[in-house]
Parts: sequence; structure tokens; C-alpha cells
Amino acid sequence: MSLQVPYHTKANGAAAGGATKAVILVGGASRGTRFRPLSLDVPKPLFDVAGHPIIWHCLTAIAKVPSIHEVYLIGYYDESVFRDFIKDAVHEFPQLTIKYLREYQALGTAGGLYHFRDIILKGRPERLFVLNSDVCCSFPLGEMLRLFEEKDAEAVILGTRVAEDAATNFGCIVSDAHTRRVLHYVEKPESHISNLINCGVYLFATEAIFPSIRTAIKRRTDRPNRLIRYPSAENLESSFFAQQAADEDDEESEKRSEVIRLEQDILSDMADSKQFFVYETQDFWRQIKTAGSAIPANALYLQNAWQSGSSELAQPQPNHIIAPVFIHPTARVDPTAKLGPNVSIGPRAVVGAGARVKESIVLEDSEIKHDACVLYSIIGWNSRVGAWARVEGTPTPVTSHTTSIIKNGVKVQAITILGKECAVGDEVRVQNCVCLPFKELKRDVANEVIM
Repeated sequence: MSLQVPYHTKANGAAAGGATKAVILVGGASRGTRFRPLSLDVPKPLFDVAGHPIIWHCLTAIAKVPSIHEVYLIGYYDESVFRDFIKDAVHEFPQLTIKYLREYQALGTAGGLYHFRDIILKGRPERLFVLNSDVCCSFPLGEMLRLFEEKDAEAVILGTRVAEDAATNFGCIVSDAHTRRVLHYVEKPESHISNLINCGVYLFATEAIFPSIRTAIKRRTDRPNRLIRYPSAENLESSFFAQQAADEDDEESEKRSEVIRLEQDILSDMADSKQFFVYETQDFWRQIKTAGSAIPANALYLQNAWQSGSSELAQPQPNHIIAPVFIHPTARVDPTAKLGPNVSIGPRAVVGAGARVKESIVLEDSEIKHDACVLYSIIGWNSRVGAWARVEGTPTPVTSHTTSIIKNGVKVQAITILGKECAVGDEVRVQNCVCLPFKELKRDVANEVIM
């Protein structure tokens, strides 16, 4: 049954203080498969990048917008997954009320918004920020809000420029260079239309987005039903089973009709009919899709923290710390070890004498023994890297949006990843490998997935 949504006018919204709310889309357990083996032990939004969960970086940006007081995380993980994170976040961001809203099944990036529309619209907010949790950027929400007000917009999308050969992997935006109006939007086009792409961060007028989603749902449900054929007596039995199968198909398509995605189902229509604008960021932007993409994201967030003078980062020291480096207060790093640039050391991790760590994430309770070398790698929780061992990936260009490389004609992960509780023996070399949890590596290995 479809419920009527109490939409408001801008005048009403202004009377209510022109409030803005924010939604962070966190996905669910059946997603994040590309983030394995790391997502086997922690949901991707809670994976630590630059010393904090991925979703924390979204919240930090949201907290800087004075008009936002309520944030909803929407996904289909179990409620218990975000309980501790929210408890900590409420203390860190006391001005924000943070709630997790659980979908009963995956409803798509727009379906989840619509399902919880009554909760989101409570208090009659005028605007709604929607952030995908798996993007890494500076989140220029204040600038998007200014553009929104300046243009009297109904929607603003964050965009960035990428290389032309990479653009078709993303949603592409065609815009008016002068007015910044979005003229055309295509999700992952088959041929090149623009190198301005969708960053997965949006600002909507609530009176525009929810009717747009409702129209998309109506378009799905209004499709004509299949013609019913009446069977003859001879094929009555076979037609009965065929009808059963058809009914099951109907149920399946009904479920699918509830999955509404902003990118495929909403934005293209908005470009045709709404006051839809693009804010083009000149700052960094990166998707966090695969496990390996956590390494460039870690580097970008650390560099951003360093440039903004964050007190959380370790102070540079000759032959010891090459900025930017994050070391958790409970970690132990030998003064003769050399760390950086772009290194995060997690809680209770140990880095031994003479060890070298560069462009890597070392997760909690792991140990890198003396004189070991870790480059372009992720060392999983409670893992061990032996003395004189070498664990390394391959650097990829900063402008690249992939962490795969071709070695001997085969596509392999550029970043080496050790899952939870892996052990690399003394003097063993591991190069361009993904190692699933609880494995022990006693010999040199390269360009493999170790299962």
C-alpha cells in the first residue's frame, strides 16, 4: 500500500528553520564481496582507513554543516553491527542525532530512502544530503549547499573529472559549463559522453526527491501484466506447473520492482525535468570498492589530514617518520623502524627494530618483526610478518581508479592483502598476493590468491 507523503512548500520549510538532514547509504552483508578478504571480518563501512572507519570520514564532513542535526545510516546489515560505532560517534559529534535504519531486504540507493521517507521527513526538513559510504573525498558539503541556494536548485550532485578511458565505468554527467545545470545523465554509458562523473554525493530538495522516487516506482508497477492463456485439457498438468513458475517469477519481479536506484532510475529523469546542478570538485576523489582500493584512500585521507594540520598524525622525524603517518596511541613502534609516507598503524600493533613500512595499513594486534619490509600492503588483524620478510604490492598511478595490474598477461591485485591471522615466515617474500584468513606462508609467493 502506498502512503501519501506530507510534502511541504519552501515557505513552510523556511518557517521550520530550513533544516537539512543527511543520509549515509551503507549497503549490506551481501554487498562488499569485492572488499574480501577484509569484509569477511568487518563490514566495509567500519573498516579503518587513515585510523578511522570509512563511515567516520562521512560523519566528520556532515558535522561541519551547521544546519544538520540528524543523520540516518540506511542499509541491511543487522542492527547490532553499527551499535558500538554509533555509541562512540554520538560522543564525538554531540550536535548530531545518529540512527541506523535497517531495510528488510536490499532496496537500492533510492528504495531505502523511500521506504523510510516518513522518518526522514519528520520535522519537515527542506533539504537532504545523501552520501554513499564507499567514496573517499573531501566531501565539500558546504560548497554544495551554497550552490543549491544560489541556483534555487532541486538537486545538486558532486562531480569530478577523470581520464576519458575511465569515465564509462561511472555515471557520466553532461552539464552546461556556464550555468552548471545538468543536461544529461547516463549511468555507465557504453560509449564516451563526458569525463565529468558522479561522485556518489547528492543534495536534494525533499519536495523533489521523494515524488521523483514515487514516479519511478509507479512506472515499474504500471507495466502491463502478462497475458493469461487458457490451457486445453491435454496440457492442463504441464500448464499448471508453468503457471506456478510464472507466479514465482511474478513474486521475483515484484521484489525487483521495489529495488529503485538513484543512479539508474532517478537521476536521468531529474536531468530532464528538474533544477538539477553539478558542483565540480577540484579536490581528491576515489571509490572504495575493492580491498586494495583502501590503500589509495588511506593515502588521500592522510594527506588531507596532514594539510589541515591534524593533531592525530605522528610528527615527522628524520629516518623514522616520513609524513603523513597515523600511529594509534596503543601501538608500539621501535624508534629504529622507518614509517611512511601514507602509513596507518592500528591499535596494539607492533613494529619491530629496523622494519620499513610504506604506503600500507597495519591493522590491530598485528606484528611486523625486526628488519621486515612492508610496501603497498594491508596487514590483517592479528597477523604476523616474520623477520627479514618482504610483503609488497605494486604502486599504481595516483590518477588511476583501479588497483589491478597486468603481470605476465594475467590481471592481479596491485596491493598485497593479508587477511585476519595470517603468518608470513622469516625471510619469505610475498608479492602482489591476496591471502585469505588463517593462512601461513612459508615460501616465496607472487601474483596469487592464497585460499
